[in-house]
Amino acid sequence: MSLLARLAPHLPYVRRYARALTGDQGTGDNYVRVALEALAAGERQLPTDMTPRVALYHVFHTIWSSTGAHLEDGSGLEVGDDASRRLMRIAPRSRQAFLLTALEGFTPSEAAQILSVDPRTVERLIAEAQADIDAELATDVLIIEDEAIISADIESLVKELGHRVTGTATTHDEAVDAVTRHRPGLVLADIQLADGSSGIDAVKDILKRFDVPVIFITAFPERLLTGERPEPTFLITKPFQPETVKAAISQALFFHPSRQKQAA
Repeated sequence: MSLLARLAPHLPYVRRYARALTGDQGTGDNYVRVALEALAAGERQLPTDMTPRVALYHVFHTIWSSTGAHLEDGSGLEVGDDASRRLMRIAPRSRQAFLLTALEGFTPSEAAQILSVDPRTVERLIAEAQADIDAELATDVLIIEDEAIISADIESLVKELGHRVTGTATTHDEAVDAVTRHRPGLVLADIQLADGSSGIDAVKDILKRFDVPVIFITAFPERLLTGERPEPTFLITKPFQPETVKAAISQALFFHPSRQKQAA
């Protein structure tokens, strides 16, 4: 298989990453082109101990770090959308680790290969990026959860990130009433609620009123993975790890369109 055939499926995604990293589509595309030209000319090789996708991002980073690091201060860039502007305010290495895992879906181990660092460093960089994001996008949170202990645990995590819990609900009706009284910037929802009502239905009714990022935290993920709308972007299975919830909150707030408009 030719080099182009091996890399072709991954090119749209490395271009997306390059744009997010540099804050400009043209600049990002230029660095992707330089990386591909270096590979085609034999000046760079895809590491054989990495998958083709990881290896492509690694080569891109090697090229970019050696020729594009002067762009790290964002000077002269025309950063188009609100998410890009916020990204450019995150410390450079933290931004890279956050984008590789949150936007591109790499594991910390894969991101470590791409950045030529150890996984612990990647995890520290991600935590730093999340802290920057959470401080900038602090918001009001509605928790829909019928188990008091779990609700309290989630509330504690939310407050640790600097957000405000302005409502808790244990049923569909309580959830709808809560958003009527105070519009949240984020909803964390269980599926099976106290009176037998559905957190899915509650979220559907909330989304009819306004667009808000939603994270489902449930012991029944199969009820959401049906192919029907709304299919959640963020789905956490109980029992959950605190860091998983924190990461999902950061990503949901950062990439959701309604949050980007509010932060403009």
